[in-house]
Amino acid sequence: MPPPIKPVFPRPLPGEGVWKPTGPQVNGGPPVLVTTFRPELDYPSIVAYVAWFDHTRTALAYYPGASEPPNAAVRGPMMVPYSQRPRLMATFNGGFTYTDGNNGSADNGLTNEPLQDGNATLIGYRDGRVAIVRWSRGPTVGPDVAWARQSLAPIVWNGQLNPDLNDNPDSPQWGYTLGGVLRVPRTGVGIDRRGNLFFVVAEDQTVITLAKILQHIGAVRAMEFDINYEWHSLITYSHHHGLGPKLVEPQPQQSPTRYLVPDTRDFFAVYKSSRGPVTVPFK
Repeated sequence: MPPPIKPVFPRPLPGEGVWKPTGPQVNGGPPVLVTTFRPELDYPSIVAYVAWFDHTRTALAYYPGASEPPNAAVRGPMMVPYSQRPRLMATFNGGFTYTDGNNGSADNGLTNEPLQDGNATLIGYRDGRVAIVRWSRGPTVGPDVAWARQSLAPIVWNGQLNPDLNDNPDSPQWGYTLGGVLRVPRTGVGIDRRGNLFFVVAEDQTVITLAKILQHIGAVRAMEFDINYEWHSLITYSHHHGLGPKLVEPQPQQSPTRYLVPDTRDFFAVYKSSRGPVTVPFK
């Protein structure tokens, strides 16, 4: 269990930063925890929505969508496969498109778009480990990698903010914002010191404030995922009288069933862990 997130405000709201389990337990413990907290004293209305995934109780899978990545080696179902839904715990959006920084990806040892050295890369290894690395292995993945997804440069490394971060809304380095505004919804993923995964989504963020959120919650390495209003989705599944999909964050432009039907964008599915090498099941 991660420690509660330390409140930023001297008078925290009830439950602020306190982790709550979602869905059924796995091996006697919660595989997925969620919480909220207000990250900026100057903007008390901004809320960060945070999920934590226990790497010992979950398995992470990466799925292509209908148009992203543009050249998937195997396009797959473009949604959570029906056979895997009984073990589905959560889903969340992917990162920047391939054209926005040569962000490559791979599934089941097959490269979709070539990976770019130096890019931050979320990796699922076949032995079950999940990590964020600076990619340095050339355009394709090796036999030890189950899947990989790149998204720009790291924003947190060894617990410190990337010194190259900037708040210029017209900077292509951290993604163009709709309308050229400074603050938009942003998402990110991070790894804690025990190898567990965080996912964060918050409205009205710059890349710097997003990095500070991930650093504050305990991420030692982190990367920016998709931004702007339409693309963010963090969904949990209660398995109460069915899957029970629920959007964790306010998202009027997407449905809780987003990844239960084919989608244009790639995404991640968090499953109850299973025995054997990690793969990405397409059926």
